[in-house]
Amino acid sequence: MLEGIKASSEQGKQWRQKLLQRFVEADPECSKIVADIIHAVRTRGNKAVLEYTRQFDAPELQLEQMKVTEEEFDRAAAEVSDEFMETLHLAIQRITTFHEREMEDSWMLTREDGAITGRMVRPVDSAGLYVPGGQGGTTPLVSSVLMNGIPSAIAGVEHRILVTPPGRDGSINAALLVAAKEIGITEVYKTGSAWAIAALAYGTESIPRVDVIVGPGNQYVTEAKRQVMGRVRIDMIAGPSEVLIVADESGDPAFIAADMLAQAEHDSQASALLVTTSKKLGSLVAEELEKQLQKLPRKDIARQALDNHGLIMIADDLDQAIELANEIAIEHLELQVEDPWLVLPRIRHAGAVFLGNYTPEAAGDYVAGPNHVLPTMGTARISSALGVETFLKKSSIISYSRQALLDDADHIQRLAALEGLTAHGQSVAIRVAKG
Repeated sequence: MLEGIKASSEQGKQWRQKLLQRFVEADPECSKIVADIIHAVRTRGNKAVLEYTRQFDAPELQLEQMKVTEEEFDRAAAEVSDEFMETLHLAIQRITTFHEREMEDSWMLTREDGAITGRMVRPVDSAGLYVPGGQGGTTPLVSSVLMNGIPSAIAGVEHRILVTPPGRDGSINAALLVAAKEIGITEVYKTGSAWAIAALAYGTESIPRVDVIVGPGNQYVTEAKRQVMGRVRIDMIAGPSEVLIVADESGDPAFIAADMLAQAEHDSQASALLVTTSKKLGSLVAEELEKQLQKLPRKDIARQALDNHGLIMIADDLDQAIELANEIAIEHLELQVEDPWLVLPRIRHAGAVFLGNYTPEAAGDYVAGPNHVLPTMGTARISSALGVETFLKKSSIISYSRQALLDDADHIQRLAALEGLTAHGQSVAIRVAKG
């Protein structure tokens, strides 16, 4: 059972430092393995991708089976229930409605001298969407399909490719295929891990190269994205899932414990943190954690996460709790306080903020609408959630009239001369001299 630690105590200060330094650098051994995989895919293409897929996922998979066929989509549609389709359509509608508000417009500014400047917003040509296998396909991560696929569609990306590890029999879970088809993704390849990322970044004989790669994954997927970043755009370098709940005496200990466990069951590296102004609430949450933990199928994973990365911290007051939240810059921040809307303007760093006792983080994972691909490991200080803008690029537009150039000529030439770039200045002077 977790014990409450006073934030201002020596132990509390040590925890704060640990949380501030939780960004995980790439493991050297993992980096070497991934570099070798990327090299193999770059040099041997389909052959390397198929070898890795057979070794780790589907031993009997043939090259011609790697791309999901129309028949497989049709079979998947026949396998899912009406209840699933109802939920799927609700989630699609909510996520679409939210992300449509993110779309950016091109714009122009005009000056009296005839100069026009502006920004042109265009989508990238292609995007690769990575979806983890989910325990060999038995727990399909449908939400990952939607959260990556819908914003890319709204951005206007013409070519969207989904990759996901197959089960041992070479199949993809029906629910995942149906979700992809419902949002217009019809090009799905049965391959995963670092070799799938390499295939998307460099292309193979079968899998086209893309401009942007998004989606969660294990350390090998994350490291592969890190290594191809620059050649392609990626969404983010993601670490283990994390939640921080700020609560005062009005918080419900059962709700808080449930939300901490919802993060802890992800994996043994997940972080579940509570900062509360009430020592009594902290004790009640600890008791609830123990009680609820016993009922979870993934209780061993959750307990390990709580043992290694769980924390109940007692703040002196709400001001200190908010200060800690901003300092930690968590992926998911829950405000289970008496007036969360009063606190919200003071929050500066968080991937997503959940307000009130009846807003569990799980709602954001699935059907609330905002994206659940969020910055972790403290990167919420500098990064944002995945969104439509991830799939957009901006080009500057500049148009000068003769008069506009005459007006600016001296200024341009003065700065060019200062920087020692004679040809820059001459490119203006030659135009000024010509009547």
